Amino acid sequence: MAVDLARRLAVARGDEPADVVVRGGRVLSVFTREWLEASVAIADGWIAGIGEYEGNETVDATGKHVVPGFMDAHMHLESSKLLPDEFARLVLPLGTTTVVADPHELANVLGSDGVHWLLDASAEIPLDVFFMASSCVPASVYESPRRSLTVGDLEGLLRRRRVIGLAEMMNFPGVVAGDEHELAKLALATHVDGHAPGVRGRELQAYAAAGIRSDHEASTADEGRERLRAGMWLLIREASAARNLHALLPLARDYGPHRIAFCTDDREPEHIDADGHINAIVRDAVAFGIPPEDALVMASHNVAQYHGLEHLGAVAPGRQADLLLLPDLERFVPDLVLKRGSLVEQIPPAPVPEWVKHTVRLGALGPEMFRIPWEGGPARVIGLVPGQIITESLVDEPAQGRGEAFADPERDLAKIAVIERHLGTGRIGLGFVRGFGLRRGALASTVSHDAHNAIVVGTDDTSMAFAVRRLANLGGGIVVVDGAQALAELPLPVAGILSDRPLADVIAGSHAIVAAAAELGCTIEAPFQLLAFLALSVIPSLKITDRGLVDVDRFELVPLRA
Repeated sequence: MAVDLARRLAVARGDEPADVVVRGGRVLSVFTREWLEASVAIADGWIAGIGEYEGNETVDATGKHVVPGFMDAHMHLESSKLLPDEFARLVLPLGTTTVVADPHELANVLGSDGVHWLLDASAEIPLDVFFMASSCVPASVYESPRRSLTVGDLEGLLRRRRVIGLAEMMNFPGVVAGDEHELAKLALATHVDGHAPGVRGRELQAYAAAGIRSDHEASTADEGRERLRAGMWLLIREASAARNLHALLPLARDYGPHRIAFCTDDREPEHIDADGHINAIVRDAVAFGIPPEDALVMASHNVAQYHGLEHLGAVAPGRQADLLLLPDLERFVPDLVLKRGSLVEQIPPAPVPEWVKHTVRLGALGPEMFRIPWEGGPARVIGLVPGQIITESLVDEPAQGRGEAFADPERDLAKIAVIERHLGTGRIGLGFVRGFGLRRGALASTVSHDAHNAIVVGTDDTSMAFAVRRLANLGGGIVVVDGAQALAELPLPVAGILSDRPLADVIAGSHAIVAAAAELGCTIEAPFQLLAFLALSVIPSLKITDRGLVDVDRFELVPLRA
C-alpha cells in the first residue's frame, strides 16, 4: 500500500506518468457543483490528480461530461432476481458502479449462512457491493421466515469487511416503544438505516433519537421534510412498485441536495433493462427541473457521504477511479464506464452451491385449502394503491353461496392467500384483495416480502391450488395459470427468489409473466412486485401473512370479518 501511495503521489506531482489520463472532458466537482476544464490522472485504479497530466494511455473525453460512477444508497439485490455477476452485467453499462445492499430477502430463507454466501459470491465482481447487516429477520412477529437472525448472527455479519452498518430497522413500533430486543440490535452499530412509513410527530422524533439516520419510505413532501428537519438523510426511492421521486423532488428543489440521496430499493430486471437504474432517476430528476449538478451529487457523492465511503463518489485526488463519460446531461447513459480506472471486461460467474436451492416445502394443497367459510356480512379487503406499496384497508361484502365466500371479478375482488413454505407446516392466511383486475386464473410467487412464503392471488380455488403446486414443482419462482394450465413461468431455484440463468433469460421470463398476467386482465404496472409486498407486515395499512390479516396501523392481527 505504501508503494502504491508513493507512486500515486509521484503521479500527482507530475514526476511520473499516469497509467491513464482522461483528457478533454468537463469534470464535475461534486464539492462545488461546477464543471472543470481539466484532465483526470489515474494511477493503480485511483485518481492521482485533476489538472494537466501525461499518461501511458489517454482516454479522449472531448465533448463529454466526466462524473463519478453512480451509487445506489439502498437496494435489495434479490429484487433483480439475478445472481450478483448477472446483476453487474445489467447495471455497470448504465453507470452504476457501487450499491449498498440489504440482503434480508435471502436471510429470511437461508439465514445468516445465506448472507455470508452472497457476500462471497459478490466479492470478485467489478461492481462494488457493500452490505448492511439485516436487522429485522423476521420483519415482525407476524411473519414466518425459515429462522430468525439473532444478535449473535448480526455481530458475525458486522465483522465482515464489506458490511458497513445495520440495515433498515423495519420494526419501527418496537424501536419507538423502546423494545429491549430492538435496542440490543441498535447497540451493535453506529451506522443504521431506517424504515419508517407514515411515521410522523413524536414517534418520528423517537425513531431518530434512537440513532437511526435515514429513511427511504417517505412518500410525501411533508414526510420527507419532517425527516430532514429531524437530521435524517432522505433516501428518495424510485422502485418498480414504489415510486416516490416526483413527490419528493420539490424538497431538493427548495432546499438543495444536502442530505438527500437516490435509491432503487426494489427494481425488477425488466424495469432496469427498459428504463435504467440510478441513471434513470437522475434523468427524471433533471427532467423535473433539478439542476444536473445537484442530481448527479445525489446519485454519487451524497451516497458516499451518508455511508462513510469516503473513497467513492467524487472525481478528486485520493478517490477510487470510478468514472463515467456522459455524452449529454439529458439521458445520462454513459458512453464509457471506468471501474477502478479500467474498462469492465470479464465478470466472473457466481458460484451456486446446491444447499442454496431446494427451499420450497409445500404439502399437498388442493382447492379446499383456499375455501373461506362464510355466513354473510362484510369482510376486510386489501386495496392496492397504484404506484405505491402501501395499501388501503377496505370493507366490502364478498360474493357468497353454499356457506362460503368467493372472488368476484366483476367487482375486482380476488382471493389472496399466503402459505408457509420453509418448514412445511401448511399454515395459511386467507383474504381478499382489490386492484389486480384479474378476470380469471391466478398469479403465484415464492417472492413475498419479507419472509418469502408462497403467495397467490386468484379468481377461483382450482387455479390458486394449481399455481401453488407449480411453485413447489419448480422449486420456487413465479407462475401465471388459468385453471390447470400454466401460461407462463419464471423459475427461481436459488432460495426461491433468485434465478441461476443468464441475464437475457431472466429478462425474457420476466416479460413473459407480465404479459401472461395481462392476458388474465391484470394490467397494473409491476404486478408481481405489488403482489410480493402484500405480505410485508411493516408497510401500512392492511397486509396478509401465513398467520392472517395484519392491520399495520394498529400492529395486530385482525379477523377477515369486518
